[in-house]
Amino acid sequence: MIRFDNVSKRYPGGFEALTNISLELEDGAMAFLTGHSGAGKSTLLKLIAIIERATRGQVFVDGQNVSRIRRRRIPFIRRKIGFIFQNHHLLFDRTVFDNVALPLIIAGYRHQEVGRRARAALDKVGLLSKERLYPITLSGGEQQRVGIARAVVNKPLLLLADEPTGNLDPELSREIMDLFALFNQVGVTVLIASHDIALIEQLDYPVITLDHGRLLHTVRASA
Repeated sequence: MIRFDNVSKRYPGGFEALTNISLELEDGAMAFLTGHSGAGKSTLLKLIAIIERATRGQVFVDGQNVSRIRRRRIPFIRRKIGFIFQNHHLLFDRTVFDNVALPLIIAGYRHQEVGRRARAALDKVGLLSKERLYPITLSGGEQQRVGIARAVVNKPLLLLADEPTGNLDPELSREIMDLFALFNQVGVTVLIASHDIALIEQLDYPVITLDHGRLLHTVRASA
């Protein structure tokens, strides 16, 4: 599903966020991406989602070289990808339902299909009863669940999460990770950037570690 071949990313000004990264995440896998603050985790996720482009090397997503893809093709690739941010990026002047439905509306789905899919996504994260509320009235954990529902409403093949539990207590963090595991069990490939080592160690998934932009090691899950 994801392959990096000798990928480097240098930002304007000369800062090199990633250096010669080569890794592969198989279709249907779930893994954690970890490392210190500034290790390059967010940059790596942004290269996969085509928010950023590699300076050198090639990034493949679902068999397509997204490092070289034309700009007009990017929206079609992104429909395969759900992206979850630490700070939610919700629209606080829209209801929970409207936040989740927005990707479907942008993609041109019919009104009836938008309603069906948005409510199904909210049901999966346990928030169907709060579809008419505004995000500001929800707890931090509930807001993160809205972000997850929005990310999966398009039924993506790939789910990326950037520090999704950074602002949550341990119990809520575990609940969010259990949600990711449920999506993975139905075939979604999941890659989660997190510095929460204690939580990662409780879960039996591969761990990819970055250190100052370089791939330090990959630890496989237990058999």
